Amino acid sequence: MQLTGEEGVKTDEEKGARFGISGLDAVLGGGLSRGRLFLLEGRPGTGKTTVATQFLMEGTAQGEKCLYITLSETKDELVSSARSHGWSLDGIEIFELVPPESLLDERQQQSLLYSSDLELGETTQRIFETLARIQPQRVVLDSLSEIRLLAQSSLRYRRQILALKQYLARQRTTTLLLDDQSAMPEDGAMHSIAHGVIRLEELAPEYGAERRRLRIVKFRGRQFRGGFHDFTIDTGGIRVFPRLISAEHRTDVTGGVLPSPSDELNALLGGGIDRGSSTLIIGPAGTGKSILSLTFAQSTVTLGEKASMFIFDEERNWLIERSRGLGIDLNGMIARGQMELHQVDAAELTPGEFSQRVRESVERGATTVVIDSLNGYSVSMPGETALILHIHELLQYLNRKGVTTLMTVAQHGLVGDMTTPVEVTYLSDIVILLRYFEAMGRVRRAISIVKKRSGHHEETIREYSIDGRGVTLGEPLTGFQGVLTGIPVLAGSAPASP
Repeated sequence: MQLTGEEGVKTDEEKGARFGISGLDAVLGGGLSRGRLFLLEGRPGTGKTTVATQFLMEGTAQGEKCLYITLSETKDELVSSARSHGWSLDGIEIFELVPPESLLDERQQQSLLYSSDLELGETTQRIFETLARIQPQRVVLDSLSEIRLLAQSSLRYRRQILALKQYLARQRTTTLLLDDQSAMPEDGAMHSIAHGVIRLEELAPEYGAERRRLRIVKFRGRQFRGGFHDFTIDTGGIRVFPRLISAEHRTDVTGGVLPSPSDELNALLGGGIDRGSSTLIIGPAGTGKSILSLTFAQSTVTLGEKASMFIFDEERNWLIERSRGLGIDLNGMIARGQMELHQVDAAELTPGEFSQRVRESVERGATTVVIDSLNGYSVSMPGETALILHIHELLQYLNRKGVTTLMTVAQHGLVGDMTTPVEVTYLSDIVILLRYFEAMGRVRRAISIVKKRSGHHEETIREYSIDGRGVTLGEPLTGFQGVLTGIPVLAGSAPASP
């Protein structure tokens, strides 16, 4: 069952046992059902222990008794890991379950079968004794792999887990079992026993930091947000970025037009850019895509509103300096809180985290968002086949929030035939095409509007320049044809022979 709407009013019991990780609690629809047994699975290094520790820390913060039963890590290791995040495990009972010394002595070991019977029986007995003594409301058992190895057979293993589940259910204890999937990658038995299953995954791109994501495999009787959700492990804990669903953000927005500082550009656009629309500025490198988008951000600030700009390809300081030479005081706008300028490292950022940053800027009041460029955005998803879906959901969200969005795409090549690495023209409401062309022994720039979903716009092609006055447009280029090919000819002339 997948979460498609907002939570209604719930009782304390229905709200569940929260993790204290806002993104994860949102994905789960409020936390884990109380008194149930859940499975948290993932390969070593995916963050299971960190998630489990935060789960118990949230429990102690709510005044609940919490128990961490560890078969795989020592108490010192858990305390050291918590300290690296600036945490204290005070209030959490840690039970370090180690085999009896006699079982480590080869001279006292019996046959393999008898030894495993003794180890499993004593292990489960000590677990039950600890549970009876502490009577916790939240329990973490780390990890199932050790119990599976002790059981040696799937039948005995399943019986032990069922016995543990029944005991904990009678005690109304919310239990989180950790499984590193080292013995059995797909444990169907545990999936059928557990009330819910959370899977953590780690991906290793060819370049850049590892990427982590999670998915709710199952959750009985509870609505949740399906699909994969990116997350990171930072100093201070886990940060989960729920998958963006634009349909959840329908708001009443007012129309209007966002003009640029240039009257000629406004005339070309038929008055300006429609508010709440998405505009794609496309052209080869160096044609002024960033500056053109920045002029609309400047107009937003001039109107007393707030703009936010995310730059992937250009250094923040270099853009500030370049803008100053064009008469745009970007530093001043940032200092006054009218502009947010975010430098994005595509090699270190997941698509989910980027969407979350954009959402946060909108929640802080940004009415215009610039993404420069989609080339860099696509790089943040190596091997990602759902790039278009990510962009679609993000644009739909921004449109429904009444935010004006400007995106840039750098085409491959300079003149003649050029290719577009990210084909999103059909997603955009307005498409502005920039081109180089050769004329009279000079390389010049041309601008045209090739698409506008609403309203009128000029169909002319104009030459433009970028200087200390900003972006300046000239008269329509009526004396040439083939400007957009990069090698125009005089109107009425035959093209030169190859």
